[in-house]
Amino acid sequence: MTNSMSLLMLLSLLAFAPLCLCHKKMGGYLYPQFYDYSCPQAKEIVKSIVANAVARETRTAASILRLHFHDCFVKGCDASLLLDGSGSFTSEKVSNPNRNSARGFEVIDEIKQALEKECPQVVSCADILALAARDSTVLTGGPSWEVPLGRRDSRSASLSGSNNNIPAPNNTFQTILTKFKLQGLNIVDLVALSGSHTIGNSRCASFRQRLYNQTGNGKADFTLDPNYAAELRTQCPKSGGD
Repeated sequence: MTNSMSLLMLLSLLAFAPLCLCHKKMGGYLYPQFYDYSCPQAKEIVKSIVANAVARETRTAASILRLHFHDCFVKGCDASLLLDGSGSFTSEKVSNPNRNSARGFEVIDEIKQALEKECPQVVSCADILALAARDSTVLTGGPSWEVPLGRRDSRSASLSGSNNNIPAPNNTFQTILTKFKLQGLNIVDLVALSGSHTIGNSRCASFRQRLYNQTGNGKADFTLDPNYAAELRTQCPKSGGD
């Protein structure tokens, strides 16, 4: 997409803010000033490390935003996506939506390490993801929003939730809308989060079917602009190119 179109789509992320606002937490409510006394430098530390990571590789901004999205759609915004597997559960990292595609974990690890040095055992990983997603959006030209804080980290993950709750590239519109509604989100949130994909890269495997055999007749999706389809085919052959 053109830069202007990408920016236009990204600006719609104003409506995406509710995805980041899990209002209730265990024992109370979230509020932006949660760490003002216990870790006053927390927001600046997150912002600085995200900025350095995005400066090294712009695509990192999209990767971090996607981590937050994939975390929130499974068990709420609780950092369950960051957990490695144990004897009692399988990591969400190996689910179909995340395996070989979720990235940016090292940035979150770097932030966590810096925060542990500044204020040990205070800032949750779930809040780090929420702040990093907001900062990534701002760094790529999108809007800012106030992030309520005070989330608790999960001690378990849900492989089935990750496989079933996160919208897939080949889901129908109605299926995707239903998955959003199950999270308390509406069609405006769906459009905003779909628009945010313009700041990242996509694998050919995610949309190759639309280019070559959408309905089993060996032709591209008739709803896809022919010129755009032809351009995508130059980058995504029938096999390979992922």
